[in-house]
Amino acid sequence: MSKKILIVDDAAFMRMMIKDILTKNDFEVVGEAQDGNEAVEKYKEQQPDLVTMDITMPEKDGLQALKEILQINPDAKVIMCSAMGQQAMVIDAIQVGAKDFIVKPFQADRVIEAIQKALG
Repeated sequence: MSKKILIVDDAAFMRMMIKDILTKNDFEVVGEAQDGNEAVEKYKEQQPDLVTMDITMPEKDGLQALKEILQINPDAKVIMCSAMGQQAMVIDAIQVGAKDFIVKPFQADRVIEAIQKALG
């Protein structure tokens, strides 16, 4: 059975890129969110196996959404997506409980590697 993934990014183009990589590798994208508030709601609704979470978003950033998702499910698997130069925020996210991070622009093999590692 394919693993269910929730994609969170404020840029529709980035969500489309990740979705394309995932669907080509037999993952099922069960939802997309464009900010942290929507991410938390969709997480509750969909109960995905894994979340890809952009760090910098309007309304509620990825770090805050990560904290809220981990309150809902302490075992949640979340991979942070960041642009170059966001190392400090990535380190914060890993300390909070993110499983890994991927850097934009995405390389398909790195995305899949991070997801497979996080899913164990």
